Amino acid sequence: MLLEIVLLVVGFAALILGAEIFVDSSVGIARKLKIPNVIIGLTVVALGSCAPEVVVSVSAALSGSTELAVSSAVGSNIFNILIVLGVCALVKPIPVNIKEILWDFWVLIVAVVILLVMVITFNDSIPQFGGAILIAALIVYIILLVRYALKNKTGITQQDEETEKSGTKSETKSKPVLLVIFLTILGAGIIIAGGQAVVWSAVKIASSLGITERVVGLTVVAFGNSLPELVTSLIASRKGENAMALGSMIGSSIFNILLVLGLAGIVMPLASGTDVIIDLSVLLVICFVFFLFFNTGRRISRLEGLTMVMMYGAYMGYIFFM
Repeated sequence: MLLEIVLLVVGFAALILGAEIFVDSSVGIARKLKIPNVIIGLTVVALGSCAPEVVVSVSAALSGSTELAVSSAVGSNIFNILIVLGVCALVKPIPVNIKEILWDFWVLIVAVVILLVMVITFNDSIPQFGGAILIAALIVYIILLVRYALKNKTGITQQDEETEKSGTKSETKSKPVLLVIFLTILGAGIIIAGGQAVVWSAVKIASSLGITERVVGLTVVAFGNSLPELVTSLIASRKGENAMALGSMIGSSIFNILLVLGLAGIVMPLASGTDVIIDLSVLLVICFVFFLFFNTGRRISRLEGLTMVMMYGAYMGYIFFM
């Protein structure tokens, strides 16, 4: 058991380190190719930030642990909304500009509904063509995002303009092309190795404790995958950048469903078990509760943040004791 726990921690550390290297080097390549920063942020960085979840779910699917693949993605979304946003609101109330997030919020709702209908229709599973549907929806979403971003914000950001005028460049941008490519491959390799370690150790721990892969995926794996978002959002919250935490949470939740489960579903049909219907229904209810919260006073208050954290505690009690 000790070996599995150590390997689980090492695997999560590798996922975080690999994602950091992969994102930085991918951004470096994109900039060398003169790709606008706004497209880099909406595609390269967004995809890179979901890399740990993608690798864990795909690795789980390939190893036959399809329930773990689904539960970890759904669990990450529940954790992101209730804990990441809840804790950030406890630190400092989160102001909400409804116009900025409303469209993305409804995309998230539609994605959850599509997944729920798919699971109910196909006997608690996600077929391979269902995974293809999720990926197709993601492509449409990214295209619309990029078109909107280019229409409203073209070229490089003001901060980048100031940086270039002052003659300073990022460390990644100044590196040789071959080194940046090598770092991209290295980061991807570390992510894959970390994902394999997480899946293997999580399955072993579940077997040793006599609990299901669903519970491990909804708790341990979901927490480990969402840890970077929690740390980043807390730092942003302390600096008064709560809006950044809100935007990244919604975007991450959309990618967790469409990209993570889409790719895993294409690789292998995902038999998720009957309990995933309950988990997805809970996620859908949480999304609407979240919608009600940010419609009251155009912010998420400390009391509402505490309520979200307590909701997560109640849900953990349910999955462990029911």
